Parts: sequence; C-alpha cells; structure tokens
Amino acid sequence: MTVRQSPTVRRRRLGAELRRRREHAGITLEYVADKLECSQSKISRIETGHNSVTSRDVRDMLTLYGAPPEDVDELVEIAKQARQKGWWHPYTNVLVGAYVGLEAAASEICAYEQQVVPGLLQSAEYAEAMLRAACPDWSNDQVMQRVRVRLKRGSLLTQDDPIRFSAVLDESVLSRPVGGDTVMRRQLRLLAEAASKPNVTLQVLPFERGAHAGMDGTFTILEFAEAGDSAVVYAENATGGLFLEKSDDLEKYLLIFEHLRGAALSPSESAALIAQLAEEPLWKSRPRGFESI
Repeated sequence: MTVRQSPTVRRRRLGAELRRRREHAGITLEYVADKLECSQSKISRIETGHNSVTSRDVRDMLTLYGAPPEDVDELVEIAKQARQKGWWHPYTNVLVGAYVGLEAAASEICAYEQQVVPGLLQSAEYAEAMLRAACPDWSNDQVMQRVRVRLKRGSLLTQDDPIRFSAVLDESVLSRPVGGDTVMRRQLRLLAEAASKPNVTLQVLPFERGAHAGMDGTFTILEFAEAGDSAVVYAENATGGLFLEKSDDLEKYLLIFEHLRGAALSPSESAALIAQLAEEPLWKSRPRGFESI
C-alpha cells in the first residue's frame, strides 16, 4: 500500500511523538515553555499538530527529554518535512482547519452525509451552487477557489493508487436539486459512474428506514497506512468541524458507520437507485401545493 506524504500528517505525528517523550521524561509544559522562552500554548499546539515547529526547537525539546542523537536526527527530519507546502497551500485563505491535509494522506475514508454530495464526488457546477447558497457572504473569487480545491481533491479517487472511499448517503442528498434540475441530474450521473469504480462504495439510506444511528450528524473517518498515524474522526458543524482522535471516539463512530451500512441499501441497489433518480428525479415527482398547507 502506498504511503501518501502530507505535511499536515507529518506535523501531527511529530507532535504526538514530542508529547509522548515529554510525558515519559516527567516534564511539564510549563518547564518546557520556560526553557524555550515561549508560551505554554505554543508547546501545546505543537504537540497537538496545530503548529509547525522549527528544527532548532525540536532539538532543544528532545535535549530536555534526554533523547539519543539518532532519534533527534530522525525527528528533526520529520520537522523539516512538516514545514513543506502541500498542494493546497495557495488556497489557505479559503480553507479552514487541517482536513484537506489529512485527507491527502489517507489510505481509506468512510463518510456519512446527510445533506450534500461528499466533496470528493462533487461536480464543479454542484460545488459552486452549494457554496454560493451555503456561504452567501463569500466573494466570487472565494467561491471559485473553493470549487478548484474540491475538484483537485477528487483526483484522490482516480490517481494511479487511489484511496478507498466508502460513503453512506441519506436519501435527502439525492432528493434536493442543488443548482437546479440540469446540474443535479449531471451530479447524479457522476455518482452512478463513481459507484462503478472498484475503490468506491456508495450506499443510500432510504427515508423509510426512519430513525437511524447517524441522526446526530455528518462525519468522516480517515485512516492512514503508516502504523504511527492513528485514525481520526472529523465531525462537521456550522463553524467547520471537530477532529476526534481518542480511541473511544473512533470506536464509537466506527460502530455508528457499521450500523448505517447495515441499514442502507446494498451497493448494487444504491447504484441502481442513483442511476434511476438521474432519469426520474424525486423533485419532479414531488406533489405540488405544499406552500398552501
């Protein structure tokens, strides 16, 4: 399995290792901050992977922790890799958080979507219509930059060694004509095409299933090929999303995803339904007159 490189994941791995060595040495954040003449919050953000760190700071930290020279050299090299620029760097003005960087290094992604087509599978027209509606305060340039990012992300599914992608889509995802009839029909055909790829599994969760395990909201589980990179859950919300990395959280969401897969239509049934809806969309057959009820 190909190990995909990403400065975001390198930064996350480095921070976790620095935290592990500090705790093993029995040294507090306050002590490290005092020795490096910086704030405790800086050290904390380095350890959680939110901040990059210089080679000098890594050496100084590891010296405090009593690390052997060969370990210092290895971790300094990771620090250098973590400071490199990912392909998404030119778009950081419209990106929030580290999700795209983590996604770029993932070997497998499992997602549950309640309202919209997963970003990896969105067409340019669908993405533009969705972003303009969801972010009315964004300028045209901001919207189009975000569209370009989504199209670039989609290449993860078609590159020479594509990621494995499994998604459960609530039926509402297929029922709302984002961008209008023509745009949505094209989007549904793209979904049907994607469902035929060996690395993509799509399942539809029908309305008639009623209440289900994913009622709390949309989430994505990202897994990585390297043993040192633990899986992470990304739970979306109105301000961007929340990363969950504790093993208990991961087990909970893996269980929820398995329940959702069990409640959804099979991949073959789902592919057939998506193809059918592209020709006979639900919004065309919906009874009129609800406005007066």
